Amino acid sequence: MNVIEAGFPISSKGEFDGVRQIARAGLTAQVCGLSRIVKKDAEACLDADVGMVHVFVPTSDIQIAHTIKKSHDEIVEGAMETVQFVKDHGRICLFSAMDATRTSPEFLHRIFKAVEEVHCDIINIPDTVGVAIPSSFYRFVKDICDDVDMVVDVHCHNDFGLAVANSLAAFEAGAREIQVCVNGLGERAGNANLAETVMSLHSIYRARTDIKTEYLVETARLIERLTKVKISITAPIVGDNAFSHESGIHSHGIIENSKTFEPGIMTPEMVGHKRRIVLGKHTGRHAVAKVLEEAGYRPTEDQLQEILERVKELGDKGKQIGNIDLQTIADVVIGEVAKGSQAVVLKEVSVMTGNIITPTATVRAMVRGKEMVLANTGVGPVDAAVNAVQGLLKGETSIHLCDFRIEAITGGADALAEVVIGVEDERGRKVSARSAREDIVMASVEALVSAINRLMLLEEPIVE
Repeated sequence: MNVIEAGFPISSKGEFDGVRQIARAGLTAQVCGLSRIVKKDAEACLDADVGMVHVFVPTSDIQIAHTIKKSHDEIVEGAMETVQFVKDHGRICLFSAMDATRTSPEFLHRIFKAVEEVHCDIINIPDTVGVAIPSSFYRFVKDICDDVDMVVDVHCHNDFGLAVANSLAAFEAGAREIQVCVNGLGERAGNANLAETVMSLHSIYRARTDIKTEYLVETARLIERLTKVKISITAPIVGDNAFSHESGIHSHGIIENSKTFEPGIMTPEMVGHKRRIVLGKHTGRHAVAKVLEEAGYRPTEDQLQEILERVKELGDKGKQIGNIDLQTIADVVIGEVAKGSQAVVLKEVSVMTGNIITPTATVRAMVRGKEMVLANTGVGPVDAAVNAVQGLLKGETSIHLCDFRIEAITGGADALAEVVIGVEDERGRKVSARSAREDIVMASVEALVSAINRLMLLEEPIVE
Protein backbone atom coordinates (compact mmCIF):
# COMPACT_ATOMS: atom_id res chain seq x y z
CA MET A 1 0.00 0.00 0.00
CA ASN A 2 1.51 3.33 -1.07
CA VAL A 3 -0.73 5.80 0.74
CA ILE A 4 -3.10 5.43 3.70
CA GLU A 5 -5.66 8.19 4.06
CA ALA A 6 -5.91 8.05 7.84
CA GLY A 7 -8.62 10.62 8.49
CA PHE A 8 -9.70 14.24 8.90
CA PRO A 9 -7.61 15.61 11.83
CA ILE A 10 -9.57 18.84 12.31
CA SER A 11 -12.90 17.04 12.75
CA SER A 12 -12.40 15.95 16.39
CA LYS A 13 -9.77 15.29 19.02
CA GLY A 14 -10.30 11.54 18.66
CA GLU A 15 -9.80 11.76 14.92
CA PHE A 16 -6.69 13.90 15.35
CA ASP A 17 -5.19 11.46 17.87
CA GLY A 18 -5.97 8.51 15.63
CA VAL A 19 -4.35 10.08 12.57
CA ARG A 20 -1.26 11.07 14.54
CA GLN A 21 -0.95 7.59 16.02
CA ILE A 22 -1.03 6.06 12.54
CA ALA A 23 1.43 8.66 11.21
CA ARG A 24 3.86 7.80 14.01
CA ALA A 25 3.51 4.03 13.63
CA GLY A 26 6.57 3.75 11.40
CA LEU A 27 4.69 2.42 8.39
CA THR A 28 6.36 2.22 5.00
CA ALA A 29 3.18 3.65 3.43
CA GLN A 30 2.74 7.41 3.24
CA VAL A 31 0.13 8.58 5.76
CA CYS A 32 -2.29 11.24 4.50
CA GLY A 33 -4.66 13.63 6.27
CA LEU A 34 -7.69 15.46 4.85
CA SER A 35 -8.04 19.23 4.67
CA ARG A 36 -10.60 21.64 3.25
CA ILE A 37 -9.29 24.86 1.64
CA VAL A 38 -9.00 26.21 5.16
CA LYS A 39 -5.64 26.99 6.75
CA LYS A 40 -6.53 25.57 10.17
CA ASP A 41 -7.45 22.24 8.54
CA ALA A 42 -4.04 22.05 6.87
CA GLU A 43 -2.34 23.04 10.14
CA ALA A 44 -4.12 20.20 11.94
CA CYS A 45 -2.78 17.77 9.32
CA LEU A 46 0.75 19.08 9.84
CA ASP A 47 0.39 18.86 13.62
CA ALA A 48 -0.73 15.24 13.21
CA ASP A 49 2.63 14.54 11.54
CA VAL A 50 1.23 13.23 8.24
CA GLY A 51 3.55 13.17 5.26
CA MET A 52 0.83 14.02 2.76
CA VAL A 53 -2.10 16.45 2.91
CA HIS A 54 -5.18 15.84 0.80
CA VAL A 55 -6.76 19.23 0.08
CA PHE A 56 -10.30 19.07 -1.30
CA VAL A 57 -13.05 21.49 -2.32
CA PRO A 58 -16.45 21.10 -4.03
CA THR A 59 -16.33 22.24 -7.67
CA SER A 60 -19.71 21.24 -9.16
CA ASP A 61 -22.39 23.93 -9.32
CA ILE A 62 -24.82 21.96 -7.15
CA GLN A 63 -22.29 21.32 -4.40
CA ILE A 64 -20.95 24.88 -4.48
CA ALA A 65 -24.48 26.29 -4.18
CA HIS A 66 -25.51 24.08 -1.27
CA THR A 67 -22.26 23.61 0.68
CA ILE A 68 -19.33 25.99 0.31
CA LYS A 69 -21.30 28.90 -1.24
CA LYS A 70 -18.28 30.66 -2.78
CA SER A 71 -17.55 32.05 -6.24
CA HIS A 72 -15.28 30.24 -8.68
CA ASP A 73 -12.59 32.88 -8.12
CA GLU A 74 -12.76 32.43 -4.33
CA ILE A 75 -12.52 28.65 -4.68
CA VAL A 76 -9.49 28.85 -6.96
CA GLU A 77 -7.78 31.35 -4.68
CA GLY A 78 -8.48 29.24 -1.56
CA ALA A 79 -7.21 26.08 -3.28
CA MET A 80 -3.98 27.76 -4.35
CA GLU A 81 -3.35 29.25 -0.90
CA THR A 82 -3.91 25.96 0.91
CA VAL A 83 -1.78 23.95 -1.51
CA GLN A 84 0.96 26.60 -1.26
CA PHE A 85 0.81 26.41 2.55
CA VAL A 86 1.24 22.62 2.50
CA LYS A 87 4.13 22.81 0.02
CA ASP A 88 5.83 25.57 2.05
CA HIS A 89 5.94 23.12 4.95
CA GLY A 90 7.65 20.43 2.89
CA ARG A 91 4.74 18.00 2.61
CA ILE A 92 3.37 16.16 -0.41
CA CYS A 93 0.10 17.69 -1.56
CA LEU A 94 -2.83 15.93 -3.21
CA PHE A 95 -5.64 18.14 -4.48
CA SER A 96 -9.21 16.97 -5.18
CA ALA A 97 -11.91 18.75 -7.14
CA MET A 98 -14.88 17.17 -5.39
CA ASP A 99 -17.72 16.04 -7.66
CA ALA A 100 -15.42 16.44 -10.66
CA THR A 101 -17.63 14.38 -12.99
CA ARG A 102 -20.46 16.90 -12.53
CA THR A 103 -18.16 19.94 -12.76
CA SER A 104 -17.95 22.03 -15.92
CA PRO A 105 -14.83 20.99 -17.87
CA GLU A 106 -13.68 24.62 -18.16
CA PHE A 107 -13.69 25.21 -14.40
CA LEU A 108 -12.15 21.81 -13.70
CA HIS A 109 -9.21 22.45 -16.01
CA ARG A 110 -8.83 25.96 -14.62
CA ILE A 111 -8.55 24.84 -10.99
CA PHE A 112 -6.20 21.96 -11.82
CA LYS A 113 -3.89 24.28 -13.74
CA ALA A 114 -4.04 26.76 -10.85
CA VAL A 115 -2.84 24.26 -8.22
CA GLU A 116 -0.19 23.04 -10.66
CA GLU A 117 1.23 26.60 -10.63
CA VAL A 118 1.87 26.32 -6.86
CA HIS A 119 3.61 22.95 -7.31
CA CYS A 120 0.84 20.55 -6.27
CA ASP A 121 2.16 16.99 -6.57
CA ILE A 122 -0.97 14.98 -7.37
CA ILE A 123 -4.46 15.86 -8.56
CA ASN A 124 -7.47 13.68 -7.84
CA ILE A 125 -10.52 13.29 -10.10
CA PRO A 126 -13.41 12.11 -7.93
CA ASP A 127 -16.59 10.56 -9.28
CA THR A 128 -18.18 11.58 -6.00
CA VAL A 129 -21.72 10.35 -6.68
CA GLY A 130 -20.80 7.42 -8.93
CA VAL A 131 -22.47 8.63 -12.13
CA ALA A 132 -19.59 8.06 -14.56
CA ILE A 133 -19.49 5.20 -17.03
CA PRO A 134 -16.18 3.69 -18.16
CA SER A 135 -16.23 4.91 -21.78
CA SER A 136 -16.93 8.56 -20.94
CA PHE A 137 -14.73 8.49 -17.82
CA TYR A 138 -11.82 7.33 -19.97
CA ARG A 139 -12.16 10.39 -22.20
CA PHE A 140 -12.74 12.66 -19.21
CA VAL A 141 -9.55 11.49 -17.45
CA LYS A 142 -7.47 11.44 -20.64
CA ASP A 143 -8.28 15.09 -21.38
CA ILE A 144 -6.99 16.06 -17.95
CA CYS A 145 -3.90 13.82 -18.19
CA ASP A 146 -3.05 15.52 -21.49
CA ASP A 147 -3.48 18.96 -19.93
CA VAL A 148 -1.34 18.69 -16.77
CA ASP A 149 2.11 17.47 -15.78
CA MET A 150 1.10 16.22 -12.33
CA VAL A 151 0.34 12.64 -11.28
CA VAL A 152 -3.36 11.98 -11.87
CA ASP A 153 -5.33 10.06 -9.24
CA VAL A 154 -8.98 8.90 -9.30
CA HIS A 155 -11.56 8.29 -6.58
CA CYS A 156 -14.65 6.40 -7.76
CA HIS A 157 -17.88 5.70 -5.91
CA ASN A 158 -19.96 2.61 -6.49
CA ASP A 159 -23.54 3.92 -6.67
CA PHE A 160 -24.15 2.05 -9.93
CA GLY A 161 -21.64 -0.73 -9.29
CA LEU A 162 -19.09 0.83 -11.66
CA ALA A 163 -16.39 2.02 -9.25
CA VAL A 164 -13.82 -0.61 -10.20
CA ALA A 165 -14.64 -0.45 -13.93
CA ASN A 166 -14.30 3.34 -13.91
CA SER A 167 -11.02 3.13 -11.98
CA LEU A 168 -9.61 0.73 -14.56
CA ALA A 169 -10.81 2.97 -17.43
CA ALA A 170 -8.96 5.84 -15.73
CA PHE A 171 -5.82 3.73 -15.56
CA GLU A 172 -6.11 3.07 -19.29
CA ALA A 173 -6.45 6.82 -19.83
CA GLY A 174 -3.25 7.62 -17.95
CA ALA A 175 -4.12 7.85 -14.26
CA ARG A 176 -1.35 6.39 -12.14
CA GLU A 177 -2.98 6.34 -8.72
CA ILE A 178 -6.32 4.82 -7.73
CA GLN A 179 -8.05 5.34 -4.41
CA VAL A 180 -9.57 2.13 -3.06
CA CYS A 181 -11.14 0.73 0.11
CA VAL A 182 -10.84 -2.71 1.67
CA ASN A 183 -14.08 -4.60 0.94
CA GLY A 184 -15.30 -1.57 -1.05
CA LEU A 185 -16.41 0.24 2.10
CA GLY A 186 -17.31 3.92 1.95
CA GLU A 187 -20.14 6.42 1.75
CA ARG A 188 -23.47 5.05 0.46
CA ALA A 189 -22.67 2.12 -1.84
CA GLY A 190 -18.96 2.41 -1.10
CA ASN A 191 -15.79 3.02 -3.09
CA ALA A 192 -13.68 1.03 -5.53
CA ASN A 193 -12.84 -2.32 -3.98
CA LEU A 194 -9.15 -2.85 -3.13
CA ALA A 195 -8.94 -6.54 -4.04
CA GLU A 196 -10.90 -6.26 -7.28
CA THR A 197 -8.94 -3.24 -8.48
CA VAL A 198 -5.51 -4.59 -7.58
CA MET A 199 -6.05 -8.07 -9.00
CA SER A 200 -7.49 -6.63 -12.23
CA LEU A 201 -4.37 -4.47 -12.57
CA HIS A 202 -2.02 -7.37 -11.79
CA SER A 203 -3.73 -10.21 -13.65
CA ILE A 204 -5.52 -8.57 -16.57
CA TYR A 205 -3.43 -5.47 -17.29
CA ARG A 206 -0.12 -6.99 -16.14
CA ALA A 207 0.53 -3.77 -14.25
CA ARG A 208 2.36 -3.76 -10.94
CA THR A 209 1.54 -2.27 -7.56
CA ASP A 210 3.30 -2.62 -4.21
CA ILE A 211 0.35 -4.53 -2.76
CA LYS A 212 1.22 -7.94 -1.27
CA THR A 213 -1.71 -9.73 -2.86
CA GLU A 214 -1.29 -12.92 -0.83
CA TYR A 215 -2.71 -11.00 2.15
CA LEU A 216 -5.86 -9.73 0.40
CA VAL A 217 -8.22 -12.36 1.84
CA GLU A 218 -6.72 -12.14 5.33
CA THR A 219 -7.02 -8.35 5.27
CA ALA A 220 -10.61 -8.46 3.99
CA ARG A 221 -11.64 -10.81 6.79
CA LEU A 222 -9.87 -8.68 9.39
CA ILE A 223 -11.80 -5.60 8.25
CA GLU A 224 -15.02 -7.61 8.17
CA ARG A 225 -14.44 -8.61 11.79
CA LEU A 226 -13.54 -5.08 12.94
CA THR A 227 -16.32 -3.23 11.09
CA LYS A 228 -19.01 -5.91 11.49
CA VAL A 229 -19.82 -5.40 7.78
CA LYS A 230 -20.19 -8.86 6.25
CA ILE A 231 -18.48 -9.87 3.02
CA SER A 232 -20.93 -11.38 0.54
CA ILE A 233 -20.14 -15.05 -0.13
CA THR A 234 -20.15 -14.21 -3.85
CA ALA A 235 -17.80 -11.23 -3.48
CA PRO A 236 -15.08 -11.46 -6.16
CA ILE A 237 -11.64 -12.60 -4.98
CA VAL A 238 -12.26 -12.56 -1.21
CA GLY A 239 -15.78 -14.05 -0.89
CA ASP A 240 -16.20 -17.62 0.38
CA ASN A 241 -17.44 -18.74 -3.04
CA ALA A 242 -14.79 -16.94 -5.10
CA PHE A 243 -12.91 -20.18 -5.82
CA SER A 244 -15.67 -22.67 -4.96
CA HIS A 245 -17.25 -25.08 -7.43
CA GLU A 246 -20.47 -27.10 -7.12
CA SER A 247 -21.82 -27.84 -10.59
CA GLY A 248 -20.89 -31.33 -11.76
CA ILE A 249 -19.24 -30.24 -15.03
CA HIS A 250 -17.42 -27.38 -13.28
CA SER A 251 -16.11 -29.60 -10.48
CA HIS A 252 -15.03 -32.29 -12.93
CA GLY A 253 -13.15 -29.73 -15.01
CA ILE A 254 -11.49 -28.10 -11.98
CA ILE A 255 -10.30 -31.48 -10.70
CA GLU A 256 -8.70 -32.17 -14.08
CA ASN A 257 -7.31 -28.66 -14.65
CA SER A 258 -8.13 -25.59 -12.55
CA LYS A 259 -7.96 -23.31 -15.60
CA THR A 260 -11.10 -24.91 -17.08
CA PHE A 261 -13.47 -22.95 -14.83
CA GLU A 262 -11.24 -20.31 -13.22
CA PRO A 263 -9.51 -17.30 -14.83
CA GLY A 264 -6.11 -19.02 -14.74
CA ILE A 265 -4.36 -15.65 -14.65
CA MET A 266 -5.51 -15.37 -11.03
CA THR A 267 -5.26 -18.30 -8.63
CA PRO A 268 -6.51 -18.65 -5.04
CA GLU A 269 -2.92 -18.86 -3.83
CA MET A 270 -2.17 -15.42 -5.29
CA VAL A 271 -4.72 -13.79 -2.96
CA GLY A 272 -4.45 -16.03 0.10
CA HIS A 273 -7.61 -18.01 -0.68
CA LYS A 274 -8.32 -21.73 -1.06
CA ARG A 275 -10.06 -23.65 -3.81
CA ARG A 276 -13.05 -25.65 -2.60
CA ILE A 277 -15.37 -28.24 -4.06
CA VAL A 278 -18.83 -27.39 -2.68
CA LEU A 279 -21.31 -30.21 -2.33
CA GLY A 280 -25.00 -29.72 -3.09
CA LYS A 281 -27.75 -30.75 -5.48
CA HIS A 282 -25.63 -29.95 -8.56
CA THR A 283 -22.66 -31.98 -7.33
CA GLY A 284 -21.27 -34.65 -9.62
CA ARG A 285 -19.74 -38.02 -8.88
CA HIS A 286 -16.17 -36.85 -9.54
CA ALA A 287 -16.44 -34.06 -6.98
CA VAL A 288 -17.73 -36.34 -4.20
CA ALA A 289 -15.07 -38.94 -4.97
CA LYS A 290 -12.32 -36.29 -4.92
CA VAL A 291 -13.38 -34.79 -1.59
CA LEU A 292 -13.70 -38.25 -0.02
CA GLU A 293 -10.31 -39.29 -1.38
CA GLU A 294 -8.68 -36.19 0.13
CA ALA A 295 -10.29 -37.09 3.48
CA GLY A 296 -8.91 -40.65 3.31
CA TYR A 297 -12.10 -42.51 2.29
CA ARG A 298 -12.12 -45.29 -0.32
CA PRO A 299 -15.79 -46.20 -0.90
CA THR A 300 -16.88 -48.89 -3.34
CA GLU A 301 -18.77 -47.80 -6.46
CA ASP A 302 -22.10 -48.73 -4.85
CA GLN A 303 -21.22 -46.88 -1.66
CA LEU A 304 -20.11 -43.82 -3.64
CA GLN A 305 -23.43 -43.81 -5.50
CA GLU A 306 -25.35 -44.03 -2.22
CA ILE A 307 -23.31 -41.16 -0.74
CA LEU A 308 -23.93 -39.06 -3.87
CA GLU A 309 -27.69 -39.72 -3.70
CA ARG A 310 -27.80 -38.62 -0.06
CA VAL A 311 -25.82 -35.47 -0.86
CA LYS A 312 -28.22 -34.58 -3.67
CA GLU A 313 -31.22 -35.32 -1.46
CA LEU A 314 -29.95 -32.81 1.10
CA GLY A 315 -29.07 -30.34 -1.66
CA ASP A 316 -32.61 -30.52 -3.04
CA LYS A 317 -33.80 -29.34 0.37
CA GLY A 318 -31.61 -26.26 0.12
CA LYS A 319 -28.74 -27.43 2.30
CA GLN A 320 -25.09 -26.94 1.37
CA ILE A 321 -23.07 -29.89 2.57
CA GLY A 322 -19.76 -29.22 4.28
CA ASN A 323 -16.82 -31.59 4.59
CA ILE A 324 -17.89 -32.68 8.09
CA ASP A 325 -21.39 -33.48 6.81
CA LEU A 326 -19.96 -35.49 3.92
CA GLN A 327 -17.60 -37.44 6.14
CA THR A 328 -20.46 -38.33 8.48
CA ILE A 329 -22.59 -39.50 5.56
CA ALA A 330 -19.63 -41.56 4.31
CA ASP A 331 -19.13 -43.09 7.75
CA VAL A 332 -22.80 -44.09 7.82
CA VAL A 333 -22.93 -45.53 4.29
CA ILE A 334 -19.60 -47.36 4.47
CA GLY A 335 -20.56 -48.79 7.86
CA GLU A 336 -23.93 -50.17 6.68
CA VAL A 337 -24.54 -53.83 5.98
CA ALA A 338 -24.40 -54.45 2.22
CA LYS A 339 -27.87 -54.21 0.66
CA GLY A 340 -27.94 -57.84 -0.44
CA SER A 341 -27.29 -58.99 3.13
CA GLN A 342 -29.86 -56.77 4.88
CA ALA A 343 -32.52 -58.72 6.77
CA VAL A 344 -34.56 -55.55 7.28
CA VAL A 345 -35.07 -53.05 4.46
CA LEU A 346 -36.82 -49.84 5.47
CA LYS A 347 -39.50 -48.65 3.04
CA GLU A 348 -41.50 -45.92 4.74
CA VAL A 349 -41.76 -44.01 8.01
CA SER A 350 -44.58 -41.61 8.89
CA VAL A 351 -45.07 -39.83 12.20
CA MET A 352 -47.97 -37.94 13.75
CA THR A 353 -47.36 -35.81 16.82
CA GLY A 354 -48.60 -32.67 18.54
CA ASN A 355 -49.38 -31.10 21.88
CA ILE A 356 -52.83 -32.73 22.26
CA ILE A 357 -52.31 -36.13 20.59
CA THR A 358 -50.22 -39.15 21.49
CA PRO A 359 -47.13 -39.37 19.25
CA THR A 360 -47.70 -42.21 16.80
CA ALA A 361 -45.40 -43.68 14.15
CA THR A 362 -46.12 -46.10 11.31
CA VAL A 363 -43.24 -48.08 9.79
CA ARG A 364 -43.31 -50.19 6.62
CA ALA A 365 -40.37 -52.49 5.93
CA MET A 366 -39.32 -55.73 4.27
CA VAL A 367 -38.34 -58.21 7.02
CA ARG A 368 -36.52 -61.25 5.55
CA GLY A 369 -38.33 -60.67 2.25
CA LYS A 370 -41.79 -60.19 3.74
CA GLU A 371 -43.46 -56.77 3.76
CA MET A 372 -44.70 -55.72 7.18
CA VAL A 373 -46.44 -52.60 8.50
CA LEU A 374 -46.78 -51.63 12.15
CA ALA A 375 -47.89 -48.55 14.08
CA ASN A 376 -46.89 -47.78 17.65
CA THR A 377 -46.92 -44.93 20.13
CA GLY A 378 -44.29 -43.37 22.36
CA VAL A 379 -43.47 -40.41 24.56
CA GLY A 380 -42.30 -38.54 21.47
CA PRO A 381 -41.98 -39.04 17.70
CA VAL A 382 -38.54 -40.65 17.93
CA ASP A 383 -39.65 -43.03 20.69
CA ALA A 384 -42.78 -43.94 18.73
CA ALA A 385 -40.78 -44.70 15.58
CA VAL A 386 -38.23 -46.80 17.48
CA ASN A 387 -41.03 -48.75 19.19
CA ALA A 388 -42.66 -49.41 15.81
CA VAL A 389 -39.42 -50.81 14.36
CA GLN A 390 -38.90 -53.04 17.38
CA GLY A 391 -42.49 -54.22 17.06
CA LEU A 392 -41.86 -55.40 13.50
CA LEU A 393 -39.20 -57.81 14.74
CA LYS A 394 -41.22 -59.73 17.32
CA GLY A 395 -40.74 -63.38 16.57
CA GLU A 396 -37.61 -62.65 14.50
CA THR A 397 -35.17 -61.57 17.18
CA SER A 398 -35.32 -60.17 20.68
CA ILE A 399 -33.41 -56.94 21.12
CA HIS A 400 -33.32 -53.94 23.39
CA LEU A 401 -31.64 -50.55 23.10
CA CYS A 402 -28.49 -50.12 25.16
CA ASP A 403 -27.31 -46.79 23.72
CA PHE A 404 -29.00 -43.83 22.04
CA ARG A 405 -27.23 -40.55 21.25
CA ILE A 406 -28.11 -37.56 19.04
CA GLU A 407 -25.62 -34.91 17.99
CA ALA A 408 -25.91 -31.93 15.64
CA ILE A 409 -22.96 -32.01 13.27
CA THR A 410 -23.29 -28.46 12.02
CA GLY A 411 -25.08 -25.38 13.30
CA GLY A 412 -28.45 -24.00 12.26
CA ALA A 413 -32.04 -25.15 12.30
CA ASP A 414 -31.39 -27.43 9.29
CA ALA A 415 -28.26 -28.97 10.80
CA LEU A 416 -27.45 -32.54 9.88
CA ALA A 417 -28.12 -34.72 12.95
CA GLU A 418 -26.06 -37.79 13.69
CA VAL A 419 -27.77 -40.54 15.68
CA VAL A 420 -25.80 -43.41 17.26
CA ILE A 421 -27.78 -46.43 18.46
CA GLY A 422 -26.53 -49.53 20.27
CA VAL A 423 -28.61 -52.72 20.52
CA GLU A 424 -28.18 -55.96 22.46
CA ASP A 425 -29.81 -59.37 21.93
CA GLU A 426 -30.79 -62.01 24.50
CA ARG A 427 -27.34 -63.61 24.16
CA GLY A 428 -25.63 -60.42 25.24
CA ARG A 429 -24.21 -59.58 21.83
CA LYS A 430 -23.98 -55.83 21.25
CA VAL A 431 -23.65 -53.89 18.05
CA SER A 432 -23.97 -50.19 17.26
CA ALA A 433 -24.72 -48.20 14.12
CA ARG A 434 -25.21 -44.61 13.11
CA SER A 435 -27.12 -42.51 10.64
CA ALA A 436 -27.09 -38.86 9.65
CA ARG A 437 -30.10 -36.93 8.38
CA GLU A 438 -31.55 -33.46 8.76
CA ASP A 439 -34.64 -35.27 10.17
CA ILE A 440 -33.94 -36.72 13.62
CA VAL A 441 -36.76 -39.27 13.37
CA MET A 442 -35.46 -40.67 10.08
CA ALA A 443 -31.88 -40.69 11.36
CA SER A 444 -33.01 -42.61 14.46
CA VAL A 445 -34.99 -45.22 12.50
CA GLU A 446 -32.18 -45.72 9.96
CA ALA A 447 -29.58 -46.13 12.71
CA LEU A 448 -31.77 -48.66 14.52
CA VAL A 449 -32.45 -50.67 11.35
CA SER A 450 -28.73 -50.64 10.52
CA ALA A 451 -27.87 -51.91 14.00
CA ILE A 452 -30.54 -54.63 13.76
CA ASN A 453 -29.14 -55.76 10.40
CA ARG A 454 -25.69 -56.07 11.89
CA LEU A 455 -27.02 -58.09 14.80
CA MET A 456 -29.12 -60.38 12.59
CA LEU A 457 -26.10 -60.89 10.33
CA LEU A 458 -24.35 -62.46 13.33
CA GLU A 459 -27.13 -65.05 13.48
CA GLU A 460 -26.55 -66.21 9.89
CA PRO A 461 -25.11 -69.74 9.79
CA ILE A 462 -21.51 -70.06 8.68
CA VAL A 463 -21.24 -72.03 5.44
CA GLU A 464 -18.26 -74.42 5.41
